Amino acid sequence: MSRLCSNQTQAQIRPGRSARTFRAQTAWCWNVEPFIEPTGELFDEIQLDGIYLQHGHCCLIAYANGHVVDFQWCTTENATAWQVLLERIPAPAVVVIDGGAGLAKALRAAWPETRIQRCLVHIQRNVRRHLTRRPRTTPGKQLAQLNSALTKISTLDEAAEWMAALATWHSQHQGFLNQKTYATDPLATTPWWWTHDRVRKAYNLLATQARKGTLFQYLQPELLDQVQAPVSSTTNRIEGGVNAPLRQMLLSHRGMRLARRKRAVEWWLQQHTEAPAPVHTFIQPQHYDPLARTKPIIEEPIGPALYDRAFSTEEGIGIQQGWKGL
Repeated sequence: MSRLCSNQTQAQIRPGRSARTFRAQTAWCWNVEPFIEPTGELFDEIQLDGIYLQHGHCCLIAYANGHVVDFQWCTTENATAWQVLLERIPAPAVVVIDGGAGLAKALRAAWPETRIQRCLVHIQRNVRRHLTRRPRTTPGKQLAQLNSALTKISTLDEAAEWMAALATWHSQHQGFLNQKTYATDPLATTPWWWTHDRVRKAYNLLATQARKGTLFQYLQPELLDQVQAPVSSTTNRIEGGVNAPLRQMLLSHRGMRLARRKRAVEWWLQQHTEAPAPVHTFIQPQHYDPLARTKPIIEEPIGPALYDRAFSTEEGIGIQQGWKGL
């Protein structure tokens, strides 16, 4: 654990011994599998996110009050995997998410009464990806200004003004959004397409979240009366408290095989729960002695071998003695 939680090399952790000796003496430790025991604690706010390893392995993580609540491995973010994780945790008053695949469906099934706050920073990034940093059209530039102002809103009045500005922008540029370009080639598979498709996608992203009410839940008085601390408008806490340290840990100890990378992630998450169980409580006798490699027993048929490497006098290729009859 001291090695995983630090940037020291294997030789630095055990001075006077080689890195190979360190690996040999600690190889059994990778057999120990940590887990997080559900506590049933009720949280005001939980942040959810997933971190990907190579070869399609993803770890879904729940984070609250500065510590890890629980985690779940999956091949990709989907509703089933998220629901398995959520059903182990009591529903909070609000959940802050970045809009991962399948998460909205899982929340409706497992936490139907929980309010959803979308991460405003992720929304800004997604809109900027459609508009680019330097939009060329006037409507695109105006929408980019609205997008930039999204994370600067701190009161309900400012939120109402922003929503009104978005509606005004749409009414002014609805004709611009509906412009179509028609194909001149009669053999074209698509007869027409939206001329300003990227601006349409950026607007629809903002309008959809505004319609769902997931942009400004952190300002709602009904929610603030239920919680003891201000509600987050971004997933910065889990990004900086879990994702960034995990990536740094994996970078510092790069070169591990996939199974050990997953085990390292599990240990890091377990050690960053609110009250982590001592490491030695997970150790069992079988962890010291991995399964021995045994050779399969092959039953040979009774009788002379049909094919063999031994000499046979019947074949005339053995050592012959006596008179040759010449």
